[in-house]
Amino acid sequence: MLAKRIIPCLDVKDGRVVKGVNFQNLTDAGDPVENARFYDEQGADEIVFLDITASHEKRKIILDVVARTANDVFMPLTVGGGIKTLDDIRALLNAGCDKVSINTTAVHDPLFIKRASERFGSQCIVVAVDAKRVKDIGRVNEFKIMPWFDDASLNDVCLKSFSGEEPVWAISTHGGRKMIAIDAVKWAKKMEELGAGEILLTSMDRDGTKDGYDIELTRRISEAVSIPVVASGGVGTLEHLREGLVEGKADAALAASIFHYREYSIKESKEYLRLKGVPVRI
Repeated sequence: MLAKRIIPCLDVKDGRVVKGVNFQNLTDAGDPVENARFYDEQGADEIVFLDITASHEKRKIILDVVARTANDVFMPLTVGGGIKTLDDIRALLNAGCDKVSINTTAVHDPLFIKRASERFGSQCIVVAVDAKRVKDIGRVNEFKIMPWFDDASLNDVCLKSFSGEEPVWAISTHGGRKMIAIDAVKWAKKMEELGAGEILLTSMDRDGTKDGYDIELTRRISEAVSIPVVASGGVGTLEHLREGLVEGKADAALAASIFHYREYSIKESKEYLRLKGVPVRI
């Protein structure tokens, strides 16, 4: 069995790491390169930078951060946030990141993932899936639709209705506040078909709660695709990491606050998982 990965995530704004809740009341948490170096020394398998500035005008700031990180740290680096064009991807890869994480652009134009994977290779194209459970059948008609929903080659992912007997997750945007009429499990499969090399799955129901991953969601998507799935959203304890990797069948576990606030270290996490029989790189 392949070793499971532990991945810390850092929010980066204007070249600095920030902490907050839903991007509100942000406080400075230091230099991203220094943070990355710390996690590298701790034994993290990868690191994710989320560029929450995410504007074209300030793109050069994150490019500088990526270049400095690539010079100092040798674990793989994924960058997400505001990636809209193939030129954005090329610039980030040239700066030294290993993978790019794409969310909104994929929702608006699924074939962008096909173009990106054909140009740069699927190994560096991560699709971020922000999923939220649909509880009210009647609300489906209120969810936003996309122009490409009329495309017969793509619209098999559309969420039109459901029985209510089985749980269903839709794609969400804007921190879970807006819902798109796309079935999250079918969407993950479609992204794999179009060339994504990895799925970064966040449960918006669990994000920030510290109640643990949405195990059923994680398992369903992990079983639906053959590419790696990174579980995200809700980690509060080391046992939550184990649950996501074992019961959820994820290939990697991403967490933010438990590492940022030094509640647990990467080393403690890996030692715990190893004692529980989960294969990790120590």
